[in-house]
Amino acid sequence: MAAAAEAAEVAQALTRPLSCLQEPDCGRAARLRALEAIRAELQGRPLSGAAVQEVFGAQLVRPLARCVVGDAAERCRELALQLLRHGLSHGDRPGEALPVLLPALAQRLCPPQGSEPSEELRLGLVQLLGVLLQRCGASVGPYLTDVIRILQATLLDHYAEVRRESCRCAVACAQAVPEHFHMQSESLIKPLMQTISHQHYRVRVDVIQATGAVIQFGNGKSVDDVVSHLAQRLLDEIPKVRHAVTTVIGEWLLHLRDRYSYFHKLIPLLLGSFTDEIPENGKLAWTYWEKIGLQWEKENEEDLKDKMDFSVSPSHYPKGVTRPGLGCRELVSRNLYKILPGLCHDITDWVESTRIKASELLYTLLLHAEDHITQHMELLLRTLYQACLDEESNVVKNCVKAAELIGTFVSPKVSLKLITAAFEKTPKPSCVMVLAAVIRGSPKEILRPHLADLAGTLSQAGVCQRSEEVFYTEQLLCCVQALIEVCQEDCKEISLQLMKILVTIMAIACSQHVKEKVEETMSSLAEVQQLDSSLDLYKQHITQLMEWVSVSCDCWTCCSPEILQLDVIATHSGPVIGEALNDFILILKTCLQPDKDPQMRLKLFTVLSQLFQKASETVNSQGLFPSYLETVIKDILAPNLQWHAGRTAAAIRTTAVSCLWALIHCEMLSPEEILKVKDGLMPQVIAAMDEDSKITRLMALRIVGVFLKVCGRQFDEDKFTSVYTEVLKRLDDASCDVRLAAAHTLTNWFKCLKDSDVKSAMESHIEFLYQELLIHLDDPDQNTQNAVLEVLKEGSVLYPELLVREIEGAVRKHQTPVYSTRPVVEDPGTWILSKRKVLYDLKHSTWTFHVYTCTLLPNVCQRTLAIHMHSVQVILHLLWTLRLKIK
Repeated sequence: MAAAAEAAEVAQALTRPLSCLQEPDCGRAARLRALEAIRAELQGRPLSGAAVQEVFGAQLVRPLARCVVGDAAERCRELALQLLRHGLSHGDRPGEALPVLLPALAQRLCPPQGSEPSEELRLGLVQLLGVLLQRCGASVGPYLTDVIRILQATLLDHYAEVRRESCRCAVACAQAVPEHFHMQSESLIKPLMQTISHQHYRVRVDVIQATGAVIQFGNGKSVDDVVSHLAQRLLDEIPKVRHAVTTVIGEWLLHLRDRYSYFHKLIPLLLGSFTDEIPENGKLAWTYWEKIGLQWEKENEEDLKDKMDFSVSPSHYPKGVTRPGLGCRELVSRNLYKILPGLCHDITDWVESTRIKASELLYTLLLHAEDHITQHMELLLRTLYQACLDEESNVVKNCVKAAELIGTFVSPKVSLKLITAAFEKTPKPSCVMVLAAVIRGSPKEILRPHLADLAGTLSQAGVCQRSEEVFYTEQLLCCVQALIEVCQEDCKEISLQLMKILVTIMAIACSQHVKEKVEETMSSLAEVQQLDSSLDLYKQHITQLMEWVSVSCDCWTCCSPEILQLDVIATHSGPVIGEALNDFILILKTCLQPDKDPQMRLKLFTVLSQLFQKASETVNSQGLFPSYLETVIKDILAPNLQWHAGRTAAAIRTTAVSCLWALIHCEMLSPEEILKVKDGLMPQVIAAMDEDSKITRLMALRIVGVFLKVCGRQFDEDKFTSVYTEVLKRLDDASCDVRLAAAHTLTNWFKCLKDSDVKSAMESHIEFLYQELLIHLDDPDQNTQNAVLEVLKEGSVLYPELLVREIEGAVRKHQTPVYSTRPVVEDPGTWILSKRKVLYDLKHSTWTFHVYTCTLLPNVCQRTLAIHMHSVQVILHLLWTLRLKIK
């Protein structure tokens, strides 16, 4: 009764405003005043829900609806809309307004009639629809078509807030009339999917939530239409969007009516969230997944009874990883054949983010599938071979982790057979990378029976010598490292094959970084065999390694990898190479013949030269090398000292001469050996003094000097002549070092001639040599002048008077004279030389020298000659040396 009285009172108060509002010729101001009056009456006094409903339903709904739909004034439409929302919110029976309001809303919002220009009013109208859906519930059923029409339009509205409110209305509608909604739910999928990539992330979140509700309460077949869009949103950069997707997928997998039909499409989306960069999202996904697995396990308890009762945990499992429950594992295993093809396609997608997410999902799936991976091995390996070549490091990293799971769960009998079969074709770096990962993931005990075959495959020339590419050699090295890491002491069985691989990598690697890693790996291999160092590895296998390298040595060219392998073995085995001299020298003798490839010979001579520089620590470490000296000199060095045209031939002669000098310098070539080989080597060494290479000329002069020291006193006149004439030419050499070496060699030549029987026969040659040496006293290089002076001092003992005469003649020929008028004083620095007098003034600090020629009579006839300071100093030094010899 009270409500009726209140309603009657309000209705009486609203009579005048309503009549004004309904008059056709009522102006805008009048309508606005009327609406304000209505609002004042409704909101200005406390009314019960029944009273509001009585007034609202009987008198206000239709006028206000007409105003909302047709009033030209925006302010009037706004006030009318506010009044409608107030009436629906406070009235007891809002469903009674549905026949009036829903058509009005459809007329105002749906095309082609829909023409509400104001964004705020469009938002208000959709909010009004939301109030109707929330308050009317199942009563909306008969009007579902109008609601769907409205939402189809408003979900595509230009105003973002209208779209968001429309999504909320879609959720409310699905929950309000689920028994009718499934028949028309598909109509909303298209506009929702058109909005799911909206630029505002809040809109995207609302659309995802609305999609979840529309399909949850609607037609499950729509999953096919939305799953690809949801997959894209898993790559969204906004964490809240990814969180919404995870929630929706988790709810579907738990509660969707036809979820069994869509497991293969929904499971990848949920598992993809495991690796979300936001921990909360990953934890949410894992929580849902555990619930889903337990639910499925419970629903299929009969089928899983044996596995639940008798299943045994694997003995070998990835460290630090929690094993999923039985239901989760079974769900993945039973759907893997449907999931894997599409996933493998996505791993090679052109979009980087898609490839990364797909590679992360692959690891998660394989972790669940365990030994069920076996039936999918061919597809998996093809995908991994391609994905491991990806430019994105995260893709490669995830695929390597997935390959390790293959080693963990798949029998090596299957996996290794398939992988090594790919090596029969052209092995790619990615194939080797996958193999290394499989080895790392394999248990030691299961891998042991396959070690020999695996090491044999890797050590084949077609595999380990395939490429010099750094990436390839690094992956091959990773295989060896994985074998050592996993198999430990079992590697003793395949130690030789691993050494062959490591030697090959060291030989062909261009990167110093790779070479350092090889040395570390060799140390690891020695350690697992309880050896002290890699030298012990060489000692253990040196014979087999030399046999392995020398198999085809007769056919080697400059491009043969065996040359590089021999280089590594010889230079890195240290003293061990001294234990394999028989094989080593045989290889050198075979390959260093003059008819072999010049470039190859040059490489081998370079290796030999390096070894000779530290002979006591390499080839002669056991003291056995002297027994091979004759072979080395006569069959290897001597033939390669012969002159042949070309730069390569010249380089070979240079290295051959360097090797010969190294033998002599380290005293491996004893005086007795020199006596044996001098006749065969001397002509080639003398000829080498005229080579274009400075180093060749220098080494040749040093070698001749040593020959003179050892056996020069046994030379005849012809040999003495041939030696000095060639050495003398080198005093005109452009190189100061070569000129110095020539002077030292001539010193040895004079020493040999001093006690020789051919001294008298060589007088004319000695006189010529004095003349030439005095000329070279004027050499621009002071060191050379001093060296020539030493030669003259050594040679002066042969014919001193002859030398004095030559000196007096040479003084006038040195640089342009400059006269000095400084007086000369007799002092103790004066000597008598065969009726000639030379005064050497030692008192003057200016180092001015004066040479006087005079008789012993009292009247001194003198002339003063000033000459180039250093030349005079050298000559006077020489004369001082000769004075006692003349006496």
